[in-house]
Amino acid sequence: MNITRLSLMLLVSMTLLACQQQPETPVNAAQPSAAANSDTQTDSNPDAADSSEPPGPSAELAGLFEEYFEASLQMNPIQATFIGDKRYNDQLPNFFSAEYRQKTHDFDVKWLNRVQAIDRDSLSEQDKISYDLFVYQQQQTLEGEQYPDWMQPVSQFFSVHNFFAQLGSGVSAQPFQTVEDYDNWLSRIDGMVVLNQQAIENMRQGMVAGVVQPEIVMQKVLPQLQAHIVDDVEQSVFYGPVNNLPESFSEQDRQRLSEAYRVAISEQVIPIFQSMHDFIRDEYLPASRATVGMSHLPNGTDWYNFRIKAQTTTSKTADEIHQFGLDEVARIRGEMEQVMQEVGFEGDLQEFFAWLKGNDEFYYTDKEALLQGYRDLQAKVNERLPNLFDVAPKADYEVRAVEAFREQSQAGASYQPSSPDGSRPGIFYVNTYNLRAQPKYGMETLSLHEASPGHHFQIAIQQEIEEMPKFRRFGGYTAFAEGWALYAESIGREMGMFDDPYQYFGRLSDEMLRAMRLVVDTGMHAKGWTREQAIDYMRANSDMAESAVIAEVERYIVIAGQALAYKMGQSVISELRARAERELGDDFDIKAFHRVVLTGGAMPMDILRQRVNSWINEVKSARA
Repeated sequence: MNITRLSLMLLVSMTLLACQQQPETPVNAAQPSAAANSDTQTDSNPDAADSSEPPGPSAELAGLFEEYFEASLQMNPIQATFIGDKRYNDQLPNFFSAEYRQKTHDFDVKWLNRVQAIDRDSLSEQDKISYDLFVYQQQQTLEGEQYPDWMQPVSQFFSVHNFFAQLGSGVSAQPFQTVEDYDNWLSRIDGMVVLNQQAIENMRQGMVAGVVQPEIVMQKVLPQLQAHIVDDVEQSVFYGPVNNLPESFSEQDRQRLSEAYRVAISEQVIPIFQSMHDFIRDEYLPASRATVGMSHLPNGTDWYNFRIKAQTTTSKTADEIHQFGLDEVARIRGEMEQVMQEVGFEGDLQEFFAWLKGNDEFYYTDKEALLQGYRDLQAKVNERLPNLFDVAPKADYEVRAVEAFREQSQAGASYQPSSPDGSRPGIFYVNTYNLRAQPKYGMETLSLHEASPGHHFQIAIQQEIEEMPKFRRFGGYTAFAEGWALYAESIGREMGMFDDPYQYFGRLSDEMLRAMRLVVDTGMHAKGWTREQAIDYMRANSDMAESAVIAEVERYIVIAGQALAYKMGQSVISELRARAERELGDDFDIKAFHRVVLTGGAMPMDILRQRVNSWINEVKSARA
């Protein structure tokens, strides 16, 4: 789960099978065991119940969850936009203000108390899972309030300004289909003016408190902001919706909206980016720090330990994770050397890395060709998914290039979720800024991770299970989401992928990245590593392009702990599968295992253990 509501809002935009191949049964079809069923259970026959009797605990809990989610959308209208609820599309609260932080604190305490007033022991097993997830979520959010994330609202990787530009471009979650849609966005621009000024004020408070970002990463923010400071309004990404005004609009509305957008962009939007740019350049950079680790911040060690717990949903310490990472790097290097021998390369691993980087046959020279390559993979993967899965989302996904205004500092790929009703596809973003950072041999793995059966598959399935409480349908835990995506890479060979040894080397390269993250993230934030040490370590153990290494390291600097979730989550899912295979033997069904994991939605690793173990025991009981 993300630590703050603003974090959730932004990471949704970053921070999952296609419609053509989905099976005949919907996601929430009847399953062979209770553990795999939809999580909403009926305690009694509703036709036999006395309508005058008060609702039972399960019905009361379901009502509370529904009421809670409705209230949460009013608190966070951006989340409403992303799930296709248009009611609040004109609103953008001041998420950065002290008043909003107090309001959310009171909100979380209120709903935690209301849910905990219900007798957990009287609930069904599936309702207990929802109860436990809600309590876990609220308690963790409240615990995180002691750490001042709000003092660091802007970085090269995590910025409300980039998020705002994506929304306003006309090709993201904010709809631009009706006249009301266009007017709604003008109102949100008003909100962004306030939010921008509040962000500057918060950063000034951080300067006083010593809670500031490293200078090296804030230098990267300036060109991102500068990209939106244009002389010609029509060159602004925010003018995109005007270029695509629907033909159905009246001439009067077309003229009014065109002029309104011109004025808003010139008098509000550009000044937003200019003021933040100038503030960072003139005030913030001189006050920023030379260090990169969280241990150099006030209470930074405890802050980082909290992030580890929140992101991995485990009790592992920084030292334990660091050592696990070192062990995994050594193991993966050994497998890489085996592939090197298989393809007949003579030399050591560093020479093999260099040969791969210098060999033009492994790289595209045309951006559109790279994107088409991923679209071809989409079709190939879709054909193979039914071999391992009997659930699939309604929504498809599209392959798009990362927008020019943010491509220089973004990672190689990311995923933006589809709408819950499947009407808006998911987006698999590919960074085409440096084609040498996108080797052909890494494409199968990246597609499996970001799209299907990785992020697109998992997130879309979760959102489409209407019987699940909405806070679960639209919530998430990084360890689960990223752990599943990394697990999705690991089953590539079972799906008929990686028959080319170079593609399997690409899979090892990506797994190496996730293992190196364990070492580098904990190294910088718990062991005093410098940025240069982290870069050198990743150079020595991977074939990544220099630009990709730097972008990754600088990502870990500003979202400390998040990158730990991948490998830690995947290790639990793989461990649970191994246990199921061992204990069930011939009764193990890979499709059923995947169904159990996916149809419960994202959850902390300990609760996932309970769910899978319950399924294992039910299968055992059924055969007894």
